[in-house]
Amino acid sequence: MARNNHVPKTFCTTREASELLGVSLRTAQLWAESGLLEAWKTGGGHRRITRQSIERLLANPAVRGLGTEEPQQRRADDPGRNVPPPPFNVLVVEDDPALRRLYEVKLRSWPMRPTLSSTGDGYEALIRMGNVKPDLLIADLNMPGMDGFRMLQAITSAPELSATSIVVVSGLDPEEIARRGGLPPGIPVLPKPVPFARLLAIAERVVLESKVPA
Repeated sequence: MARNNHVPKTFCTTREASELLGVSLRTAQLWAESGLLEAWKTGGGHRRITRQSIERLLANPAVRGLGTEEPQQRRADDPGRNVPPPPFNVLVVEDDPALRRLYEVKLRSWPMRPTLSSTGDGYEALIRMGNVKPDLLIADLNMPGMDGFRMLQAITSAPELSATSIVVVSGLDPEEIARRGGLPPGIPVLPKPVPFARLLAIAERVVLESKVPA
């Protein structure tokens, strides 16, 4: 009698990947489209994701412990619950640790008391963006791995992230930015050293436009 040798699957569907990672289906799609997950499409147009890339992402501390954002959103939208107003969330993407620390010190003194997170890696920024959609993203362009150019292209191509306001703070001049492909339309670019007063003005405008209580 022939033996039934079990061969482990080396790939998953996008839905299976989202369940394994504990994120929404659209978040898994975003991660696949941006290259965070290794994926290809079958002849019929169905996406397949390698198990190896899922396991590699699960080993990332930024992913461990993150569940889908949807149940929390349903609880917040439940009219029967007394839910406090949402915080003003800011994500800083900057590869210089000293500069990230300066952002933390300066931004925590802002009057709207933002909830701040930071990372020095474009890939990790996409992981966080997929789970906690910030009100304001402050991004550098020159970074190892996935640079700010690729990261911003991935973010602006995701409709569910369209509510996030984006500002770039970079030492690159406009000619160099244009030479490297430019940025998505509508993203302001501020020079380094970081002009914190101008950043605060942008944040205050975002607060007013989104009606987040200051």
